[in-house]
Amino acid sequence: MLGALISASHLSTLEELPGHLSEQAARVGLTEVVVYLVDLQQELLAPLTAHPPPAGGEGLRPEEIRVEGTVAGRAFQHGEVLPASPADHDHWWVPLVDGTDRLGVLYITAPDADAAAQVDMRRLAGLVSLLVVSKRGLSDSYSRLVRRRRMDVATEMEWRLMPARTFATESLMISALMEPAYEVCGDVYDYAFDGRVAHLAIFDAMGHDTAAGLTANLALSAARNARREGADLVRTAVAVDRLVTEQFSGERFVTGVLADLDVATGELRWLCCGHPPPAVVRGHGIVHLECAPTPPLGAGLGIPHNLCQRELEPGDRLLLYTDGITEARSPSGEEFGLGRFVDFLIRHQSDELPVPETLRRLIRHHLDYHQGRLGDDATVLLAEWHGPAGLEIEGVKQLAGVPDVADVRGLDR
Repeated sequence: MLGALISASHLSTLEELPGHLSEQAARVGLTEVVVYLVDLQQELLAPLTAHPPPAGGEGLRPEEIRVEGTVAGRAFQHGEVLPASPADHDHWWVPLVDGTDRLGVLYITAPDADAAAQVDMRRLAGLVSLLVVSKRGLSDSYSRLVRRRRMDVATEMEWRLMPARTFATESLMISALMEPAYEVCGDVYDYAFDGRVAHLAIFDAMGHDTAAGLTANLALSAARNARREGADLVRTAVAVDRLVTEQFSGERFVTGVLADLDVATGELRWLCCGHPPPAVVRGHGIVHLECAPTPPLGAGLGIPHNLCQRELEPGDRLLLYTDGITEARSPSGEEFGLGRFVDFLIRHQSDELPVPETLRRLIRHHLDYHQGRLGDDATVLLAEWHGPAGLEIEGVKQLAGVPDVADVRGLDR
């Protein structure tokens, strides 16, 4: 079944996946398999069909399922295989996860599925996730399916440029979110790996228009280009500053944080360019990473950048964020603040939720605090370091929502 799906995928579109999936799954007794994909703000699960619905339209369509308060939503939130109800072991909800990036869920009819069958369902979901990711970039109907309203041009550029919202290795878990998801203009985040070093970045461009989106895109592309040419953090910042200055003659600028984390040792290096400094959530407290500030990138002031260094401890959560998170005010004028931000993360850390689910709830809480209307872009990137590779690996998998490989191997035997 899995091999036939792979073969069929080579010459097919995303819209053809449901047909291939139903045909091949029936060969092994899975009489019904439906792909549900989560929307951009991770509130609704919509079925992928050969004829996706037209663009636009807010509210819940009849065939959609809410993430909050449903069994399907709980499977998505916690990364668990769940029966449709406690008394129903014929129908199952299986998380769709690409690595640790949550895409949605599968609804599978598998009568009297035992533990081995659940492993097979997870493997099928893993393959479907890979196929969705490989096809969605060329599918306009995918974009229409996961969007609930019109997206502006600046936001279109930024979502296409940035990496997946979640990625994990045995040592590091990275998750990021950005709001307002359809109208963000000047915020972007980035991460990449180079051997044992994880590169992290966040930028906030001046303004709230399409030009802000262009500036943020230019800054992110310049940083990637310099980094891939072998530049260190300081030279990368200089390259971004030079290019933005040349393009906009000092009339546009971006603030940002550039950071490198050695995942083998926990050594963190960073520089802060006119941007709120990073913070570390450690246990039930916060560690402020103080560093001498430098000017925003694009101002063209030519001031040397101050490189800072700190050693992280296993379990530390590094936060990069834009001021739209901390400085946004409620309708009554009260600022959200860094304290409320960190307190939320600490309280949900004790619930042992996966990192992506913690951030999803944080953004929902942030939007509720501001009654759904943000005056500025709000972006957060959270990197949780678990220590050198091999340290508490099972704990990492649990937090990331990854199935226990040992259990899989045991079932194989």
